[in-house]
Amino acid sequence: MRIVMFQSLALGAAILSSSAAFAVTLEGGAVAAPDQYAAQVAADILKKGGNAVDAAVATAFTLAVTYPEAGNIGGGGFMTLYVDGKPYFLDYREVAPKAATRNMYLDDKGEVIENLSLVGARAAGVPGTVMGLWEAHQKFGKMKWSELLTPAIGYAKTGFKIADKQFQYRDDAQGLFKSGTNFNDYFGSMKRGETFTQPELAQTLERIADKGVSEFYQGQTADLLVAQMKADKGLITKDDLKDYKALWRNPIAIDWRGNVVYTAPPPSSGGVALAQLLGIKEQRAADFKGVEHNSAQYIHLLAEIEKRVFADRADYLGDPGFTKVPVDQLVAKDYLAKRAEQVDPKAISVTETVRPGLESHQTTHFSIVDRQGNAVSNTYTLNLDYGSGVVVKGAGFLLNDEMDDFSSKPGVANAFGVVGGDANAIAPGKRMLSSMSPTLVTRDGKVTLVIGTPGGSRIFTSIFQVMNNLYDYGMPLERAVAAQRVHHQLLPKDTIYFDAYAPLEGKTADELKKMGYVLEDQGWEMGDIQAIRVDGDKLETASDPRGRGKGVIVK
Repeated sequence: MRIVMFQSLALGAAILSSSAAFAVTLEGGAVAAPDQYAAQVAADILKKGGNAVDAAVATAFTLAVTYPEAGNIGGGGFMTLYVDGKPYFLDYREVAPKAATRNMYLDDKGEVIENLSLVGARAAGVPGTVMGLWEAHQKFGKMKWSELLTPAIGYAKTGFKIADKQFQYRDDAQGLFKSGTNFNDYFGSMKRGETFTQPELAQTLERIADKGVSEFYQGQTADLLVAQMKADKGLITKDDLKDYKALWRNPIAIDWRGNVVYTAPPPSSGGVALAQLLGIKEQRAADFKGVEHNSAQYIHLLAEIEKRVFADRADYLGDPGFTKVPVDQLVAKDYLAKRAEQVDPKAISVTETVRPGLESHQTTHFSIVDRQGNAVSNTYTLNLDYGSGVVVKGAGFLLNDEMDDFSSKPGVANAFGVVGGDANAIAPGKRMLSSMSPTLVTRDGKVTLVIGTPGGSRIFTSIFQVMNNLYDYGMPLERAVAAQRVHHQLLPKDTIYFDAYAPLEGKTADELKKMGYVLEDQGWEMGDIQAIRVDGDKLETASDPRGRGKGVIVK
């Protein structure tokens, strides 16, 4: 297995030569999205002749209305694209405000102040979503920008029906945000099964449709956002908004079993982690031979691999604009072979001996493929459900609580229980580390799989397991997505997480406990995979039964 950043000359030349002759005609287009409204909007755009990027922009704005716990214009994210036979990666992750400081969430004793990085205006990073969608549209879009926002404006004005699963990570959102935010003024009336409208958000989207990206970062919407910051003692200023930029980066490319897997580079940890997971597993292929899917032995082997990946994540990964991220070393074949040698196939490796190996809750994802074989894998986020709980008064949209993805204090876990180090310390203008891993798999220059999920630190381990299900166990896409998933992240020690959708129980659980593992229901569904598989000219979609999403094939 070969793992490289896309600028590798050999791989780059091979892809460029294949893209020169890129010509694909599929049976139609396809979308897998986290709710029915977004799926239908994407399908409608594809039917009108829009391409995958047009459909992605319309979908993302629609989710900002109908999926307010995660869909957003007040957050940020990543987009992995494959257009005319070439891969691209767009980083529109939030950044820390200029006034942010390394110890801003610590008290005078140097201890982390509970919830300060999660609730309220000081938890928000500078939003990147609108800039990211604008950049993608400017580079690749075919339809008019304003036309792509029309469906979202309609849902904000006339409303949508609140789903049974409108809360995933924060069932107690209204209680959590009651003091210190205006969340309940806007979302306190939401009731399952009833129609919910957002008139202020409709006006904001109309302004963005009319005036473009400058409206959000320098216009009336920017003024309203800064006014909210001043009222709530937040940090985002007009200069922060004016200076925000989305960045085109080189995707990580993984040469794997005759496929090329394109995924997220830093400031995401997800691409490096996925490359390591796939690479170490290939090195230990003999251990997996004949092992039953999701047996105790299979889960143990996954845990042994995952704990080493998380040890590296904690020490080495952060914003490449602020810290040297040793990507090439972390994914090098000889390094992965060294890490693989440390895997104990029969017993739990002692947590304290699993060190970094080099010398010295709510997100949402959608996948789209158009008839020409272009693809978008997009993951964006407010962090946990409904972000910081702060709604921009007069503009009607929620702000993220993404500052919690920094290391508030090295060695102290964030909301997902993940420990970070100095590489991910808070600094002005810095992008916080992420696990988001929007991923594409290609073969012979053509997209064969588009996949991604929310789930915080569970994102890349979930994608890894679904890929194992597809490529090792030959499962149909829907079954591969629905199958039981587990998660281990080094700390808490020897703990394997599962979810209520597919509990870890019975003989398998007993065997794992006998080995010394602690099994824990994490209390929320493990991801919401949205996937599309392309086989020749045929399309197949799968929307995770853990969520409320929908897959649509557009003939």
